[in-house]
Amino acid sequence: MTRIKDLPDVIPIFPLPGALLLPRARLPLHIFEPRYLAMIEDCMKTPQRLLGMIQSRDLPGSEEKTLHSIGCAGRLTAFSETEDGRYLITLTGISRFRVRKEITGFAPYRRTEADWADFTRDQGHEEKDPGLDRDRFFDLLQRFFTMHQLSTDWSSLKDAEDELLINSLSMLCPFEPDDKQALLEAPSLETRRETLVMLMEFGLHGGDDEMVQ
Repeated sequence: MTRIKDLPDVIPIFPLPGALLLPRARLPLHIFEPRYLAMIEDCMKTPQRLLGMIQSRDLPGSEEKTLHSIGCAGRLTAFSETEDGRYLITLTGISRFRVRKEITGFAPYRRTEADWADFTRDQGHEEKDPGLDRDRFFDLLQRFFTMHQLSTDWSSLKDAEDELLINSLSMLCPFEPDDKQALLEAPSLETRRETLVMLMEFGLHGGDDEMVQ
């Protein structure tokens, strides 16, 4: 279990649109841009090996992009290098954070001051979702996967614990970046599942159906 006092005040961030990391989940990444190769090398030199995943967003009337206020930090738990110098890594989600401010300096990648105080739940035990109706949930999920021509190991998915099931689907389903941000910011696993259901129903029926509980 990670405690707030063990988390750093400043972390490097990877603003990758559509990529979602959630606490206790794993996210594989393929790193090839020089600035992010440098970021991974610097990350591996720190004791926590933390990297913040965060969504960028457009600024009205500008070609520049700013950051959403909430991201999720992951620990670099797997690393390999290809023959042509690319990195294949895995991040394991540790905790969400709130952006205090960006840090300017000499690093070629972006860094931010991170406030962890609002996300003590992330640093605790695996969550349960007592309101999850698995039969109705999987009926909706199968229709959504069929529509998007997605495949999965259904037996393993049905055997997954609540948190692994809901968080994995939140990360993997083809939603827009703003929708991924809504899943990230959900205050509880139950709220995340309700948001996930709403997004799948919207994708299937234009959001007119009653939400599955």
